[in-house]
Amino acid sequence: MLKQNTLANSFSLQGKGLHTGLDINITFYPAQDNHGYKIKRIDLEGEPIIDALAENVVATQRGTVVAKKDVQVSTIEHAMAALYASGIDNCLIEVDAPEFPILDGSSRYFIEEINKVGIVEQNTPKDYYIVKHKIEVVDEETGSSLIILPDDKFSLNVLISFDSPVLNNQYATLNDISEFATEMAASRTFVFVREVEALLNNNLIKGGDLDNAIVIYDKEMPQEALKKLSDGLNIPYKNITSLGYINNIPLVYDNEPARHKLIDVIGDMALIGKPIRGRIIATRPGHKINNQLARLIRKDIKLNEVQAPIYDPNIPPVMDVNRIKELLPHRYPFLLVDKIIEIGANHIVGVKNITVNEPFFQGHFPQEPVMPGVLLVEAMAQTGGLLVLNSVDEPERYSTYFMKIDQVKFRQKVVPGDTIILRIELSVPIRRGISTMKGYVFVGEKLAVEAELMAQIVKNK
Repeated sequence: MLKQNTLANSFSLQGKGLHTGLDINITFYPAQDNHGYKIKRIDLEGEPIIDALAENVVATQRGTVVAKKDVQVSTIEHAMAALYASGIDNCLIEVDAPEFPILDGSSRYFIEEINKVGIVEQNTPKDYYIVKHKIEVVDEETGSSLIILPDDKFSLNVLISFDSPVLNNQYATLNDISEFATEMAASRTFVFVREVEALLNNNLIKGGDLDNAIVIYDKEMPQEALKKLSDGLNIPYKNITSLGYINNIPLVYDNEPARHKLIDVIGDMALIGKPIRGRIIATRPGHKINNQLARLIRKDIKLNEVQAPIYDPNIPPVMDVNRIKELLPHRYPFLLVDKIIEIGANHIVGVKNITVNEPFFQGHFPQEPVMPGVLLVEAMAQTGGLLVLNSVDEPERYSTYFMKIDQVKFRQKVVPGDTIILRIELSVPIRRGISTMKGYVFVGEKLAVEAELMAQIVKNK
């Protein structure tokens, strides 16, 4: 089972801010399990910390801005994309300015430093957001749309479209996040010369230059106007005679703008707080609509704090009922696990089909058959017992006895015809034969029961 990751060591970078032009120092530190991405403004009194989450995004013009009350940090998306694509789940970021440094306008330097210091595995399993149905956001005014679909891994397709003779239609695809460093990270942000004056007037690109952005000249302007823009950006004036890209550094990829938009999508999706298993199809994406999708996902996460496991009855079980009977002493009518479909070092997923022939339905209740809550807890306990037994050699020589059941919550009835999915996970590693577990029972996508369990494993006499 994949575990959460953090940095093996800290690293620092220095550079100018795109919006302010300030010299900025930023440092990335390892963080403990379940910490997530947090940003600390060390230049402010009290060094306030902002959670880098979609609901904390307060602005999306020329970069993603997160805030806590009146404290904010902007242009975070390129660093977030690098952390996410590297598989880092937990990181504390210290910055001494109201924005991240723009560097070369890409994720390249962040990726390079992450590769230098390395990544370490932590104890807690990764908690994925598994896309189980189509989610879509559409902006009718701009023609932008983002669709996320079920997939067994995280992948993206991005299409950009502009009314421009230089940059018209482009697309970029990333089928495997492991290719981010080599195929996407070096793609820089881009801007049209015709937009620069408005951006300067709104103090949005004081730190912009011909090295940290792709500059697109697609509409002829008087040389005097171009010189004025050069002076405003404090960069050397160029005598431009033809339409095209006017950078000091040539394009890294033919479709570098589309690849950069893909970086932005990843950076904004990182703010959902979990790695994603799903495919995103983005048409004319931007930070605003990216954040709309991220907020929808965050809302779904809050409504379904624990996602139901995926159950495909066509896949053979990892334990059938015959193997279960070798490990558990329970027999009819008290064996309440039909099969195990997934098992790891810290979790297990079991299945039980509920039929009207279950003996307890004769008295609970004949006119409205409902599975007794205590039996649902017993089904969790038996599944948890199999998880504990899986941790020892010669499991047939051991038994598990439950010592405590706590915080039981019944959220939905279980009735004949239901298939219940039981997920049990260790809360802490097993110590001295004692295991503490959290159990969930699902019917379809809905959580029916949850409980905390404690068990002891004992060698049979």
